[in-house]
Amino acid sequence: MARRKRALEVVRSDGGGGKPSRSNRLNFFELAYQRIEELLVHCELKPGQFMTMLELQQITGFGRTPVHHAVNRLSADTLIIIRPRHGLHIAPIDLARERMLLGLRRDMERFVIRLAADRASLSHRNQALHIERLLRERRATLTLDEFNSLDRRIDALVLEAAGEPFLVHTLRPLHTLYRRIGYIHHRFMPGQADLSGTIDHHLAILAAVANRRVDDAVKASDALIDYMGEMFTGMEAGIDPRLLDCSIEPLLGA
Repeated sequence: MARRKRALEVVRSDGGGGKPSRSNRLNFFELAYQRIEELLVHCELKPGQFMTMLELQQITGFGRTPVHHAVNRLSADTLIIIRPRHGLHIAPIDLARERMLLGLRRDMERFVIRLAADRASLSHRNQALHIERLLRERRATLTLDEFNSLDRRIDALVLEAAGEPFLVHTLRPLHTLYRRIGYIHHRFMPGQADLSGTIDHHLAILAAVANRRVDDAVKASDALIDYMGEMFTGMEAGIDPRLLDCSIEPLLGA
């Protein structure tokens, strides 16, 4: 009888006045993860920042359990460092490390994009064409925040079309790392606000996947990684180091 009661509580919806269903709890976990990931990408959670779990709950508007679950995932992703009894540390950005990991992402993206272009269903191809059309129509007016939202959709679409769940857990942290690098590059590097270059590279990927052109998709993926690699050259010398680690003391007069 007690076992049956617990089972009913699990499947009962919020509208029934009981505990949230398992699916609702999982949705909260995912939403909390997405919200914190967004804050990391846009540097609202600054690299090098220290904070408490309670502060993160207040910033995101989510409760302890979803935030705790999201933080554990982001810790595994090397984006947040958990300091027992001292709170949370937003991991500083190590440009040398992230430039090195770009080689890993190149190889993984080749594998994923090949699968995606080969396996893309009619629905996946339709979605790719829809995003491609939107990018072309908004190419001159798209904001950086809007582009990042579409970039996240493109990454998710390619992974879904590839059809291998293992790849999601492996590539998603890398996508977040380089989405943040792109944000810093376009937002803070002098003369780099124009998004047309990165938009064009994503258009090439979408067109290749939508038309199931495997070789073209791999070439487009490589070209995007090369474009991202060029960002590091300028950032290593031209970016304020406090944007990579806010704990660094400012220079005199800065």
